[in-house]
Amino acid sequence: MGNEIERKFLTLNRMYRDLTKGVLYKQGFLSSNSERVVRVRIAGNKGYLTVKGPHIGISRVEYEYEIPVNDADEMLEDLCIRPLIEKHRYTLSYEGFTWEIDEFHGENEGLVVAEIELEYESQKFKIPDWIGNEVTGDLRYYNSNLLVNPYCKWSNT
Repeated sequence: MGNEIERKFLTLNRMYRDLTKGVLYKQGFLSSNSERVVRVRIAGNKGYLTVKGPHIGISRVEYEYEIPVNDADEMLEDLCIRPLIEKHRYTLSYEGFTWEIDEFHGENEGLVVAEIELEYESQKFKIPDWIGNEVTGDLRYYNSNLLVNPYCKWSNT
């Protein structure tokens, strides 16, 4: 069984852009309820199918499989809930950890979220200078929730 333990943060600036290049991600959801999320994603030129369980603290069960990119494209076009999520993801290492920074497009333009995956919930890590407030517990920042409540509709962030 896979397990995902991640924390989410806002960014203070875009210094990370000087350190790495972004990859275009296009993703959609076949299911986005709180008990199970089934996501289809194209990242660059690769397709993925991901199944996630409910959150328990900052942990959740996760299974991810690479699938043919043409299959992923067809699922995004024909089966996924609208709107699709598009973003550029920047990945970089800092003090022994990998950070993934997502700059969203479309209805979520202006939203930038940085994530770090951990091995266990209480694991310590150093926060880069360009990281701002933590938003791990705020469900608005989860990609599956951005479908029904996109960033452009938030009145107070």
